[in-house]
Amino acid sequence: MAPDLTTTNVLLGIMAAVSLLQGLAVLGAMLAGLLVYRRVMQVVSSIEERQIAPAAARVNAILDDVKGVTSTIRQKAGRLERVVDWILAALGRQRRRRDEESASRVM
Repeated sequence: MAPDLTTTNVLLGIMAAVSLLQGLAVLGAMLAGLLVYRRVMQVVSSIEERQIAPAAARVNAILDDVKGVTSTIRQKAGRLERVVDWILAALGRQRRRRDEESASRVM
């Protein structure tokens, strides 16, 4: 008696059809993922153009202004420091002269 392979062949055919459907479903999911990815990247790009780029430009302009102000303040502080040093040196010289004059009177 020869074994009947009809049932086995039917099950193998069903498995092949299901495998084909699974492959198509995976390809469809990959395509949908690619489309979603492209759309998200377009949205991110448009947000960057409309929102982030102008904000970055404003921040850079503010930083340039701050750099200019700090440079000016640094220059003014250096000048002020030189003037204060000059005044203190002059006061020190005047004090030494007075001390020398009073010391010469005592002698």
